[in-house]
Amino acid sequence: MTNTDHARALCKFIDSCPSMFHTTAQLSARLTEAGFEELAETDAWSIAPGGRYFTTRNGSSIIAFEVGEKLDDYHFQVAAAHGDSPVFKVKPVAELEGPGSYLKLDVEAYGGMIDHTWLDRQLGVAGRVLVREGDRVVSRLYDSARDVAIIPSLAIHLNREMNAKLELNRAKDIVAMFSAGDLSKDAFDQMIAEDLGVERADILARDVFLYNRQPAVVWGAANEFLSAPKLDDLGCAYAALEGMLAAGANEHQVNVFACFDNEEVGSNTKQGAMSTFLKDVLMRVNSALGKTDEEYRRAVAGSFMLSCDNAHACHPNHADKHDEANRCWLNGGIAIKEAENEPYCSDAFSRAAFIAVCDAADVPHQVFSNRSDMAGGGTLGNLSNTQVSMHGVDVGLPQLAMHSCFETTGARDIALGVDALTAYYTCDLHIDGAKGFELRK
Repeated sequence: MTNTDHARALCKFIDSCPSMFHTTAQLSARLTEAGFEELAETDAWSIAPGGRYFTTRNGSSIIAFEVGEKLDDYHFQVAAAHGDSPVFKVKPVAELEGPGSYLKLDVEAYGGMIDHTWLDRQLGVAGRVLVREGDRVVSRLYDSARDVAIIPSLAIHLNREMNAKLELNRAKDIVAMFSAGDLSKDAFDQMIAEDLGVERADILARDVFLYNRQPAVVWGAANEFLSAPKLDDLGCAYAALEGMLAAGANEHQVNVFACFDNEEVGSNTKQGAMSTFLKDVLMRVNSALGKTDEEYRRAVAGSFMLSCDNAHACHPNHADKHDEANRCWLNGGIAIKEAENEPYCSDAFSRAAFIAVCDAADVPHQVFSNRSDMAGGGTLGNLSNTQVSMHGVDVGLPQLAMHSCFETTGARDIALGVDALTAYYTCDLHIDGAKGFELRK
């Protein structure tokens, strides 16, 4: 695929993922199309060398793995991204009435978004709904697939200071307009029931979120840019999976792709990076292949993880917010992230390993560190290491406006990210503790 092909494919992927539950469903469909077999966590697993498999947890996290043919001295090569983004979740009792005949949606922030970017946007609602079907209760994906809400700004005539100082109270200002009077209380759940073709009384619970309905787009006089909701971190989720599929099986290792939920709120859930999900999958793979506990521990000690989460590209209007020497740029390729207070899992050893992989495949790469007087954000690499400890490096696609509801990256960076991940999954990276490593043919 060309640079443009990958950029437009990412746009299509993002448009089909209005919630983390839809993201997992889309990734599952892509893996099934590529010949991967789905394994339920509640079933016994039968795994064979040369096999391709995936499993999900909570309908919002997914792990796929491709088993090599020659596993006498094997290890895992993992790339992990996350499928959630900062959004506003609709509360269990959805509606707020008034003033007058207005009907509004009561929402709560999920993650650390840039609040003002959500104002005056056409918003949809998506997530999962638990529905009674006879003696069973089943989880159904839901997407309004139309504009159903807006969070209106206050007119400047009513707040003359807003351009000098904008302060938003989430309980007052971030409340979504749902009806001007044509709908009455409980209309929100009635809308969902009608869209799903079920009775309102059969909806028992839901996890649904507002989402920006603006489509992802490649743009610019030279088509240099890609803007979309949820680039953090669906850009990396796309690049990592497509890289694994492009690489194909590596006969001496087990290639692993993970896309976790709940990174934006700390990852400490049953389906987050701090959960046992990755550990459980790797241990079950080891056991199903007839390997011992000793062999599992040796395999993990020789394994490697790419923690894939986007990086801050140098801002065109605020270059002073970035480190003078350690900054990354749009369309310059994947960035290797490092910070000395350890929010990232990168160190000299892991950085050298990834640089060697990229250099061997002639794939461009950049570096990113925060300014020394500014704290950066954390991500999932070190959190995952609390359960499965292995060498790892944090990498990401450079982007602008991280945590806005509409973010921007370089259109070429998508293909460059896929190239980097393909090189990673293709190589046979053999690690000797922290003494050294070898890229075997």
